[in-house]
Amino acid sequence: MNRGKNYREAASLREKGRTYSIEEAVQMVRQMAKSKFDETIEVSANLGVNPRHADQMIRGTVVLPNGTGRVVRVLALVKDEDVAVAETAGADMAGSTEYLEKIKEGWTDVDVIITTPDMMKDVGRLGKILGPRGLMPNPKTGTVTKDVAKAVQEVKAGKVEYRVDKGSNIHVPVGKASFEAGKLSENIEVLFRELIRVKPATAKGKYIKTAFLSSSQGPAIRLDEGDISSVGK
Repeated sequence: MNRGKNYREAASLREKGRTYSIEEAVQMVRQMAKSKFDETIEVSANLGVNPRHADQMIRGTVVLPNGTGRVVRVLALVKDEDVAVAETAGADMAGSTEYLEKIKEGWTDVDVIITTPDMMKDVGRLGKILGPRGLMPNPKTGTVTKDVAKAVQEVKAGKVEYRVDKGSNIHVPVGKASFEAGKLSENIEVLFRELIRVKPATAKGKYIKTAFLSSSQGPAIRLDEGDISSVGK
């Protein structure tokens, strides 16, 4: 694959075969982000789990202390008595019938949908529309809950979902290139602490096999597994 000049220059900063501590990688990835827009910084990791086994399907959420730098549009599908609560908590839109009808017609101009258990009967009928777009509320990610205010506040504060794919990989945004180095490092450490916390008891061998940090258009920097492991201690 032919790479652009900026990518090649950034890649030349890496030492071949070397792994980097979280702090070192953060400094480098910020230096490598040369685009005119504020690039997203992402953690990618390969885990020693078999997602075909239900007890090794790693999935959950974590609130990054410094957010993601992304503006998240939240729709709260709630009954009338919860509309004001959701809006006060920061929901961009809140309601029931009017939004259910819009979604039926194909409207999905939101990033996260939060609902209550008593609404799931109606929301569940929209699975064919919401599912493929990753918008279907799920109790495992905290988007089906009785505490709508808390759920909205967490999403707005920087709550992100992690989920292992068929290849045992995860990809999670942890901030923007414009973030201070210390804030990016803190977000990354919180993510790895959470991943280590949810390690399945049935997972054998090395758990975090490889992990990389990269920006939207920059090269990946391999993280030192020893440094990652120390985060969880």
